[in-house]
Amino acid sequence: MDVRFLNPFVDAAAEVLKVEVNIALNRGDISIQKSAFTTDDITVLINLVGQIQGVVLYELSKETGLAFVSKMLGQTFADLDSLAQSGIAELGNVISGKATVELSKTGLDSTISPPTMIIGKGTQISTMDFPRLVVPLVTDLGPVTVHLALRESPKDEENINFVPLIQKAVASKQEG
Repeated sequence: MDVRFLNPFVDAAAEVLKVEVNIALNRGDISIQKSAFTTDDITVLINLVGQIQGVVLYELSKETGLAFVSKMLGQTFADLDSLAQSGIAELGNVISGKATVELSKTGLDSTISPPTMIIGKGTQISTMDFPRLVVPLVTDLGPVTVHLALRESPKDEENINFVPLIQKAVASKQEG
């Protein structure tokens, strides 16, 4: 995992949370993990393809997610209904989008996927042997943990997804 991918995501998170939720954040101690991890209540997953490939995961508690979306939309949310889920997923989407714009300014272009939301504490997520930079972000409304499993694509693989199952599906579709 290349640490130069870290700052664009942390900077984007700070900017988006300040603008959308009106809160500041502090970065905790960064660690590198290779093993599977167990999710918190909410995990927003965004894939990147292009010159940078991999996955970014934003992990937070239900309480933190509801507090964020309540401040964003100016109304109280007590449950993770479809509007609350959409708001939380959009935060991950906007943060990732801003980070990829900053990375493109350094010559590394990538495209992000629409967000996928995993709801429910205790789900195991593995990026296989793909190491993740784990960055805790502390806010007054609760913590958000960002997992960055990103790498620069080999020149001949800039549009290939690093997930083997997706690679097989794309190859079989091209053959058929």
